[in-house]
This record gives sequence, structure tokens and C-alpha cells, in this order.
Amino acid sequence: MIISASRRTDVPRFFTEWFMRRIKEGFFYSRNPFNPSDVRKISLLPEDVDAIVFWSKDPAPIMKHLDELDSLGYRYYFQFTLNDYPRVFEPNVPPVKERTETFRRLADKLGPSRVIWRYDPVIVSTLTPLAYHADCLASIARDLGGFTERLVISFLDVYGKVRKRLNTSTELSRIGIEDVTHPDRRETLLDFARDIAQIAATYGMDARTCAEPVDLTEAGIRPGACVDGELISRLLGKPVHAGRRFPKDPVQRRECLCVQSRDMGAYNTCSHACVYCYANYSPVSIRRNLARHSPDSPCMIE
Repeated sequence: MIISASRRTDVPRFFTEWFMRRIKEGFFYSRNPFNPSDVRKISLLPEDVDAIVFWSKDPAPIMKHLDELDSLGYRYYFQFTLNDYPRVFEPNVPPVKERTETFRRLADKLGPSRVIWRYDPVIVSTLTPLAYHADCLASIARDLGGFTERLVISFLDVYGKVRKRLNTSTELSRIGIEDVTHPDRRETLLDFARDIAQIAATYGMDARTCAEPVDLTEAGIRPGACVDGELISRLLGKPVHAGRRFPKDPVQRRECLCVQSRDMGAYNTCSHACVYCYANYSPVSIRRNLARHSPDSPCMIE
């Protein structure tokens, strides 16, 4: 079994205390976000967990616990989102230089194969045009050269709740959002993707996409899996065929290549409050849910 911590919230940044108590007690309760009465007990015993995939924009709080996880026999790696957006998009995320230093310290400890750089999502807008992203990618890649082996990108999906946030904010409504993945922009997208692939290659990284319907293979960027059966097999020290040992996750989008996992998190709990995030509905819903969180509870939200 693979544990995802978490696609729904930033566990390493905001819920480290809760996570470590769950590790000590050896289980957590998983609540179905679409059917709250459906609650299941999930084992966290080392013998039941093949690997843990951490997702975070700022995993500094959990780093002091990694030696303990190692001593207990857990295998894990990090999906570390590192970009440099204006605060209008990411109001509560620490400065990129601070997070870059955390990335480097984490990679020094775990090795570059276990800390994956996510530049995600790519928001093409009047405030952040393609040239902005090319400059940011090049700058961050220069700082991360030798500290990671993989760069993962995806483009902004404007879900209903995201569109509502963009439309209801006076400041955001003045910013034009461009869909660079539209078929009419194909050549522009490919040129941008070639730039990304070249930047990644310059610093020893393999560029991949995450759950993208657009195919960028001809530009040198292959589709990738974030909960990656092949990488997990290497962590286990066994050359296991991902399709047999770890089946594709049936609850993710069709384009997602991730293998099956159990998620520890809850929606509407991430205090980063990024305006583009599909996992949060509103600041009010975040505050309401966080008021129902206890580090002692087996379920993230009571």
C-alpha cells in the first residue's frame, strides 16, 4: 500500500504533528470527501506501507522527523512544488529563496532522486506571461542543479471553484488568463516546452508532465507519474513491474499515470490558500475545517 500525504492539503507544512502521531499509533481514519459517512481505518504500520509520497510547497517542519521515519523503516520521497508567483496568486507561501534552501537541505539528506521538483501549475497570464515562466524556471533550475533529477510541470486547470475565485476578486479579475494548451496555441506551447526541456537537461533533470491531456513528447517532455511505481520499486530495492505490483489509480483523471494510493489528507484545509488550488473552496471553508482539526484525532478533520 502507498500512502499519499497529500494531494488534498500540505501535510508536511501544516499537519506534521498530526502525521507523526498517526505514525506512532500506526493508523489513520480516511473519510471519503464525497460521502462523509464513509470512514475507513487505514494501517500505517511499516510492514503495511510500501512507501509514502509527500506533497508540499514548504516541508521544512517535517524535516526534523525524517530520522525517526528512517529508523522505523519507512520509505518515502517528496513532490516539492517550487515556483515564484506574485502574492496575488499565492498569498501565504514563503519566498522562493527560502523554499529553495529547504529543497537543497532536503535533497542533501535524502538524495536528488527522492526530491522531485514540481513547477506546478504554469499560469500563463498578463501578469505571468510565458517569458516570465522561462526566466523563473531557468533561475530556479540553476539553484537546484545537482539537487534533483526530475522536473514536473502542469498547466492551470480552471475548475469551477477556481474560476469563481478569479472572477470575484477585483484584483484577480483584472488579470487575463490564457489557455496556452488550446489547439490554436500548439506551436507556441511546443516552443515553450522545448525551452523547458532544454533548461531541465542543462541542469541534469528529466522533464515530465503531470496528468496533462496535451502531448509534449515531440518537445522532449514525456508524461510522468507522481505516485511513481517505478521509483517506489527502486526505493524498495526490487525491480518490480509497476503495472503488476502497483496498479494504476482508478480514481484519478484519465491522463494521470499515478499508481494506486491512499490519501491521508482532507480538502479545504491548506492555509497556503493559493487562488488556483482545486483542493480549497474558500477561506471560510478552510477556517471552518481547521477549527475541527485536532492533532490527537485519527481523522484529520473531526
